[in-house]
Amino acid sequence: MTIACLALSWSAQAGPAPDTLAPLASGVTTLRCGTLIDGSSAIPRRDVEIRVEDGRIVSVGAFMPDSAGTVIDRSQDTCLPGLIDAHAHVLIKTDDYQVDHLRRSSGYKALRGLNVVQEMLRSGWTTVRILGDADVAYAHLDVRTAIHEGLFIGPRLTGAGHYFSITGGGGDLNFLGPEHRVVADGLVVDGVDAVRKAVREEIKHGSDWIKVLASGAMMSAGNDPNRAHFSPDELSAIVDEASRLGVPVAAHAHSAAGIKASILAGARTIEHGTFMDDESIRLMKEKGVYLVPTLYVGDYYLNEQPGSEAQAKLNELTRRYRAQHIAAVGKAIKLGVNVTVGTDYVGFPVKQGVRELGLLVEAGMAPMQAIQAATRVNAELLGWQDHVGTIEAGKLADIIAVPGDPLQNLAVLERVSFVMLGGREISTQ
Repeated sequence: MTIACLALSWSAQAGPAPDTLAPLASGVTTLRCGTLIDGSSAIPRRDVEIRVEDGRIVSVGAFMPDSAGTVIDRSQDTCLPGLIDAHAHVLIKTDDYQVDHLRRSSGYKALRGLNVVQEMLRSGWTTVRILGDADVAYAHLDVRTAIHEGLFIGPRLTGAGHYFSITGGGGDLNFLGPEHRVVADGLVVDGVDAVRKAVREEIKHGSDWIKVLASGAMMSAGNDPNRAHFSPDELSAIVDEASRLGVPVAAHAHSAAGIKASILAGARTIEHGTFMDDESIRLMKEKGVYLVPTLYVGDYYLNEQPGSEAQAKLNELTRRYRAQHIAAVGKAIKLGVNVTVGTDYVGFPVKQGVRELGLLVEAGMAPMQAIQAATRVNAELLGWQDHVGTIEAGKLADIIAVPGDPLQNLAVLERVSFVMLGGREISTQ
């Protein structure tokens, strides 16, 4: 199979499960917004009325004197599409994520993860992609299933069960003696046959993304994030196997070599991209690959947990390379790469995740562009653009509201005052 075919196969084959993208309410509701940022227009609109029927938007227009159904008045607020987080780890609770997966049972982690994603929903994140998590089983995918089945209310979830790591890589435990047999937080696989089987196993257990650590990691011991890990043959086998089964690949890649190898293998997204060079940026643009730079997590630990022993490596690397990373993301933005929003949530206060948008502005985006990165562009990354990401007729009514003007001050996104998911109003308390 050619690289071009690999790049096209995901969009041609994959489709979300019907329950993932289902309305949650029936009846007619009219939502009145003082200002509307719809996710696609270059400028906001004033005094806009959104009519919702059976959980979907049927019209967006001017205020009407006799509005239909239940009327929700947010005429003092700014309405936006529900935010989409393209990179989160909702089971991680402590700064020492490399051993967090060994604490408590998978069942407990599912309950804790449910609490986190519900808090994310209340904070405006109506869709979340979870890219592997701190569990040797599949607790976060179980949370997704429970939400899909209507057992609980939560955001629309998608993601990967585990992240693939080479032996000695970012998902392995590299600080133990060789006589110890402790299960790592990553899925450690080596060789073409092993990675093909691992892809099949992950999909068997419900993964709708495959996550591969194509380089070393910033937050784990004993490996260098500026080194490529899986070989080109292994990466090609991972993407080939996933593509045949209709599942896209997300490549954690800090190193330029790992980024380029992942793009050439056919990965749909590059996560982090810390050491990307001009050639890797050009390849991302040429192949239509999405970049999820996850800038905030480094700032969080450096500014709020500077003395963390578990994150001493990340803090040192952030000090040394933050400016370089921001500048590289700026180059990608300027070239027109699809740069999106992923918080890399690993246990920090949920409301602070929207600070990722401010860092994209620091890198060169306009505030409207950063908001669209967290809405429309992330919906396109997921292949869900026909359902979510913008406020327009035919889309699911995933809508949030904030007091004030986020185009003037993105910090107001930390004060979400209204959330609607599939036409159903969600309490923000």
